[in-house]
Amino acid sequence: MWRGLSALATLAARTPGRLCARRSNGAASLAPGSTIFALSSGQGRCAIAVIRTSGPASGLALRSLTAPREPPPARSACLRLLRHPRSREPLDRALVLWFPGPQSFTGEDCMELHVHGGPAVVSGVLQALGSVPGLRPAEAGEFTRRAFAHGKLSLTEVEGLADLIHAETEAQRRQALRQLDGELGQLCRGWAKTLTKALAHVEAYIDFGEDDSLEEGVLEQADRDVRALEVALSSHLQDARRGQRLRSGAHVVVTGPPNAGKSSLVNLLSRKPVSIVSPEPGTTRDVLETPVDLAGFPALLSDTAGLREGVGAVEQEGVRRARQRLEQADIILGVLDASDLGSPSSCSFLDTVVAPLAAQSNKSGGQRLLLLLNKSDLLPTNAGPAMDPALPPHQLLSCRTGAGLDSLLQALRTELAAVCGDPSTGPPLLTRARHHHHLQRCLDALGHFQLATDLALAAEALRQARRHLSHLIGGGGTEEILDLIFQDFCVGK
Repeated sequence: MWRGLSALATLAARTPGRLCARRSNGAASLAPGSTIFALSSGQGRCAIAVIRTSGPASGLALRSLTAPREPPPARSACLRLLRHPRSREPLDRALVLWFPGPQSFTGEDCMELHVHGGPAVVSGVLQALGSVPGLRPAEAGEFTRRAFAHGKLSLTEVEGLADLIHAETEAQRRQALRQLDGELGQLCRGWAKTLTKALAHVEAYIDFGEDDSLEEGVLEQADRDVRALEVALSSHLQDARRGQRLRSGAHVVVTGPPNAGKSSLVNLLSRKPVSIVSPEPGTTRDVLETPVDLAGFPALLSDTAGLREGVGAVEQEGVRRARQRLEQADIILGVLDASDLGSPSSCSFLDTVVAPLAAQSNKSGGQRLLLLLNKSDLLPTNAGPAMDPALPPHQLLSCRTGAGLDSLLQALRTELAAVCGDPSTGPPLLTRARHHHHLQRCLDALGHFQLATDLALAAEALRQARRHLSHLIGGGGTEEILDLIFQDFCVGK
């Protein structure tokens, strides 16, 4: 349905470009004098659909569709009868809003039409806009790209907006809002201000070093500022890529011996039948993955084959893949049968998997382990499992009855906050590899500053550092990088 409406709008505008293109052409997007339009609300039938325009011909489009009535006052919603500009056929009664530039989302003249969300209404209005001279369908992300080009959003704020649109969990929403509010950009601008001041001191010494009017200690102050900035950048880069995990999801792997209840746990946490559950050992022979929302954090949950030796070739391949996935995990959920802790398979799992992980799980940036003793419903009433006192910290759980699930989710929330970062507190997270790249290059340039034996080379190192901070927030970005960022947006945003 949505593609059909898009095709109609494109045909009406007689433009060779595709409305649903996933990449934005920088030259076309910012062509002087072009005005774009698109359906900005969700796909399919809905009560209200929002169609908007941006560009110098927005006023003409508004007058063409609402004549003979006067356009509404700026930033005020008014009810208007929309008519086709050529045939004057009534299209719909709509709320019309007019946002003259530069006080608009894109910084250009903008118009919004809140129409009824039926396919025929939306199609008719899009065709009518396509018949107005100077209007063409928008490309993916073109409204936001124009906002960036007119200084309404920094590049990190654009990325925050994209993350907010794609957010599926509470933690992702909080992080995206913080970035959209400009917290990361403000932090980078503060660092850039420090570098600008240090660079000014160095260049002043180069130009006026013999002048008595120059304050004493200028170079020493610049050196102190740069050293303090190095500490701040190093601290921010040592977040073990938590922000990227928060954006894409942490890897949570469920492992254990056969018949411990791993598949039942995966189905319980994902709230859907992802894995086949059977009393027969070795039912799961491959890695089964499903994206889930765990206690408000995004995660990729993996069910794996039971770890044991001396089985058939197919199951052994599954065991090999399970061990391979364990190496890639951020959080490991080790599952044992609470009623059968003394079995050879349970003891082997404790010795070969749990003990090494427990020894390194407290290390910063290491894999996190949660040991679960499943099937607690099989234990005698008011009796705990018979276990070795040296057993690592663990939680009792019954996938059958759900007992212990709340405490497991709370423990998962704690572990996921450590792995992904808590978006509610602390400094803004680095959510993309691009952020890490530019901050690391900035830190490398500051290292060159400290090693420089010539003031001219020291000044150039500071310029390089400032340049990378500028690239991070959107200054001087290449067209290719901008295309990659804006392709995450849908048409109409």
